[in-house]
Amino acid sequence: MDLLATINSPADVRKLARTQLTPLAHELRAYLLDSVSKTGGHLSSNLGTVELTVALHYVFNTPYDRIVWDVGHQTYSHKILTGRRERMHTLRQLGGISGFPKRDESEYDTFGTAHSSTSISAALGMAQAAKIKGENRHAIAVIGDGSMTAGMAFEALNNAGVQEDLNLLVILNDNDMSISPPVGALNRYLARLMSGQFYAAAKNVGKSVLPAPVLELAKRLEEHAKGMVVPATMFEEFGFNYIGPIDGHDLESLIPTLQNIRHLKGPQFLHVVTKKGQGYKLAEAEPILYHGTGKFNPAEGIKPPTAPSKLTYTEVFGNWLCDMAAADKKLVGITPAMREGSGMVRFDQEYPDRYFDVGIAEQHAVTFGAGLACEGLKPVVAIYSTFLQRGYDQLIHDVALQNLDVTFALDRAGLVGADGATHAGNYDLAYLRCIPNMVVMAPSDENECRQMLTTGYHYAGPAAIRYPRGAGIGAAVEKELTSLEIGKGEIKRRGQKIAILAFGSMVAPALAAGEALDATVANMRFVKPLDVELVRQLAAEHDYLVTVEEGCIMGGAGAAVAEALAAEGIVKPLQMLGLPDQFIDHGDPAKLLASVGLDGAGITASIRQRSAAVEPRLVVNNG
Repeated sequence: MDLLATINSPADVRKLARTQLTPLAHELRAYLLDSVSKTGGHLSSNLGTVELTVALHYVFNTPYDRIVWDVGHQTYSHKILTGRRERMHTLRQLGGISGFPKRDESEYDTFGTAHSSTSISAALGMAQAAKIKGENRHAIAVIGDGSMTAGMAFEALNNAGVQEDLNLLVILNDNDMSISPPVGALNRYLARLMSGQFYAAAKNVGKSVLPAPVLELAKRLEEHAKGMVVPATMFEEFGFNYIGPIDGHDLESLIPTLQNIRHLKGPQFLHVVTKKGQGYKLAEAEPILYHGTGKFNPAEGIKPPTAPSKLTYTEVFGNWLCDMAAADKKLVGITPAMREGSGMVRFDQEYPDRYFDVGIAEQHAVTFGAGLACEGLKPVVAIYSTFLQRGYDQLIHDVALQNLDVTFALDRAGLVGADGATHAGNYDLAYLRCIPNMVVMAPSDENECRQMLTTGYHYAGPAAIRYPRGAGIGAAVEKELTSLEIGKGEIKRRGQKIAILAFGSMVAPALAAGEALDATVANMRFVKPLDVELVRQLAAEHDYLVTVEEGCIMGGAGAAVAEALAAEGIVKPLQMLGLPDQFIDHGDPAKLLASVGLDGAGITASIRQRSAAVEPRLVVNNG
């Protein structure tokens, strides 16, 4: 690590001789593998962008020149080269550095990312701002082929291509390895030629000197020559100068091409081909397995768990989906590029004709489901809570307004841990319960999750079941596909004076608090329609009500209870516990919940403190 140890900023990279860059990349890749194996994190994508990262910081004057990394899960090399090498051991941990770019973490993180397909829009805004301010800076968007499936990326391309004098470079990081013919020396030569000043000047001279028929012939020859070696592309039709494809692991190709592009005017599009997991054979062979890892021994690779563990909610959903598909041939499953994450691998294998991965296109996923529902099919859209935010208009306008029968399985509801605020599903209860026709449910355990999925599926309208990341409490899951009565909760524990109305994942810690306080605990089950009768009963039998939810307080489940009390004319002390009005950073999920008072001890302490302030006689069991 001799070279890497001397790099504390990109300025140090730019001081190196060209011959030192390949050894630097080798050291960087080795450091990356060792570091991620100790902390966990995204591995395959980062191993694939080592050379590209080195080349970008070597050629461009960062941070004056802006680099926007799409999604940002491939920026570990970028973090290491930009002064955060010594903090990599804190990656994705409480108080440590983020697994994604964050503006308040480093001046080199020019735009915060984690959701896909935003980079071109952001970089275009930066390029336009530079033009307005008279600054000669470059804006570079690095976007993966997966992210190019989203409409937002093409909206940005459409806008950018008509602005000829912007210093905007879009780099397509293509790691699908599907290019034909393969990248080779001829491609490298043509890419360098097409990005060079001579070629650009020749095109401009030709426009002013050649007669029209000859110019048209030259244009056709140029297009034919490019078409012989590069894949057919629509990007030049958007107004970009298309360059590539080139080998994204070959610095002798990357650097001169980027250096030539620096001197070109107008929107440029560079197509580079990389390999996920590059340089680590196990990750190259199984890039999906090594996409997001826990801690592991690089010499041995990721080992399967030796002992049986509790079912995760994702597994409960995946099993339910297959079982319900066997029972109903009308079921179809939809995912926006999250087959593994949403637990749909088995469904894809067993029911390939009814499985649809629409790519990173959440808006399309929702409306596609609406179209299927119009024709009498039963679509189940498996989507992370944080990603459904991207299809919100479609949820309202295309599904709920028409009262279409679409079931939404919302994974990763509440705090998600290491991925942090960008991936946390903190807002779904608030943004779903305000939509007419919606049924919104939150299971307290694995079996209830299965029951709620069945309930939502049989409900003739839009329904959402939101469940957390990771394992449940270890409840036995029944094989039957049974439904719950819509809008009905249950009392889990009977106590005195205080009633805790808990939603979803908060039922277990609420029960712990109930034991400490001798309080009644209700599993509310439904956020919409709320069990108003149960609320009324609990208010009549208790002095003090507390709602607990793993979601934002404003507009959430507690707010629903407050609205119900007001509508019933019931005046009763009400305490609403939930996630605070702030974005919560990455860290261990249990520690994060404890930090905001949503574990058993925290709920107990909050109730004691508030009840003492409201009415001293409500203080109970202080021993």
